[in-house]
Amino acid sequence: MTKITTITNVEFGKMINAAAAALAANADTINKLNVFPVPDGDTGTNMSLSMASGAQYERDALETDIGTLAKATSKGLLMGARGNSGVILSQIFRGFSNSVVGKETLSARDLADALMSGAQVAYKSVMKPTEGTILTVIREAASRANKVADETDDLIELMSAVTESAQIALDSTPDLLPVLKQVGVVDSGGQGLVFVLKAFYQVLSGDFSEEDLKTPDNAELDQMVKELHAGAQANSTLNPSDIEYGYCTEIMVQIAKGTTYDHEFDYEAFYDHLAKLGDSLLVINDDEIVKVHVHTENPGEVISWGTHFGSLVKVKVDNMRDQQQAVIDKQRTEEVQLSKLAAATLPASDTAVITIAAGEGIAELFKSLGVHTVISGGQTMNPATSDIVDAIQATGAKQAIILPNNSNIFMAAEQAAELVDIPVRVVKSRTIQQGLTAMMGYNPEADLSNIADDMSSMMADVKSAQITQAVRDTTLNDIEIKHGDWMGILDSGIEVVAKRLLDAATQSVSKMIDDESEIVTIIFGENAKEKDAKKLEEAILALDDELEIEIHNGKQPLYPFLIAVE
Repeated sequence: MTKITTITNVEFGKMINAAAAALAANADTINKLNVFPVPDGDTGTNMSLSMASGAQYERDALETDIGTLAKATSKGLLMGARGNSGVILSQIFRGFSNSVVGKETLSARDLADALMSGAQVAYKSVMKPTEGTILTVIREAASRANKVADETDDLIELMSAVTESAQIALDSTPDLLPVLKQVGVVDSGGQGLVFVLKAFYQVLSGDFSEEDLKTPDNAELDQMVKELHAGAQANSTLNPSDIEYGYCTEIMVQIAKGTTYDHEFDYEAFYDHLAKLGDSLLVINDDEIVKVHVHTENPGEVISWGTHFGSLVKVKVDNMRDQQQAVIDKQRTEEVQLSKLAAATLPASDTAVITIAAGEGIAELFKSLGVHTVISGGQTMNPATSDIVDAIQATGAKQAIILPNNSNIFMAAEQAAELVDIPVRVVKSRTIQQGLTAMMGYNPEADLSNIADDMSSMMADVKSAQITQAVRDTTLNDIEIKHGDWMGILDSGIEVVAKRLLDAATQSVSKMIDDESEIVTIIFGENAKEKDAKKLEEAILALDDELEIEIHNGKQPLYPFLIAVE
């Protein structure tokens, strides 16, 4: 195997984009490692979208020194970070970036130092670091890199050792975190990091291929392109004249077909030629079709290149300079409208509350209690750091409160709070029910610390239950769960398993109520009807006929019932 002693901007770009492709291709595999057998395990999705944002920023960077490219990658990951796994991944690359500032290229020692820095920053970003997680994997991988860099300058040898150590660390996570061993899975975030490091090794060793990385199919490319342009359009400050490559060009070629076909398809040669014509290049293929997305000044040359390999079945060219001007014009209009709306609706104290929730009915409940902005998401899709930043800035408020309503959003919320120019406090609501109860303590006339403290104290008075259906067989805390069972997830975890939805909900309430309980709130979702909520009400009153029952249509996905006891 050829020895490599230097990583240039070319290799670095391939490493970052290969990592993004690997996570995209394996997102479902990572999602299925979720400890709880719930239908919304999203670690893989979060890491994939976070890394895709980092890769997009890297591709958009005009400089060629690795210090700048790493900084761009880190910024992209920061802004696109979703969920705790995405945030920790962004912190690993922030530490990596800090270590390579000013470097044109990377040696084995530079790469080892960067990985060590990534591990250190990641650990510092977590208030109570837990072993048996992604943190363990990056620490062990970086430690191995540090030792190997003392023995060789060969980057392939170093990354081989790093990948091996990362896998060993991943395999050890069930021994370090008992809940993983009990369920029989490795840590999902750690698995995602192993895919990233393996992609780095594959690029450097020359083993990078669609088969190894399970390159996404055409439908997934369409989604990647959609995310790419969504990120680009968010940049309303970009002057259209500053766009270097003005034409977004997409082609689809039926390989080895048609009268123009005169080149045998070779992925590397095909890709490398297109890479010289522009940026934001995505090339996805199978045995029959190759699909291309690229930003270029010469769409004709891209089209011509494609015809050498087969018959064109799709051609699409958009003028991005015109599109960007339209984005600017639209954004200006929206900013004026938002400013007017904020001025009309914000209380005198200019304190805004931002919350994250899924379901139109739940959003309306939050707004009726004084929430200014509800970001769509939560259990089924964690918002990116940039989504929360944008929501805060759009209010025009002087200070803000964030209600995450999900512990997997805490880190992204805290990161967003650090990125805006106004004081922000995160009230750590773990459930929708806690978030709604916290709003009972919201007093916009108080100072920010008192508002946050009062809202936090209100949450101590509510107990939460989420009722959903198991997506696989497992045993957790000595409770046997079968695919299709209904589960009651209380504040302490899964405590109820039943064959019928009503039984799971009733038993969950039975575990929550006591002599001091007064009110039970039932929020039914998309997979339940009001008559189901009424049946649950009857069952609860049979347990205690002095309880007051409130019923709301939350329209939330995946969770037929969200139940609060106060």
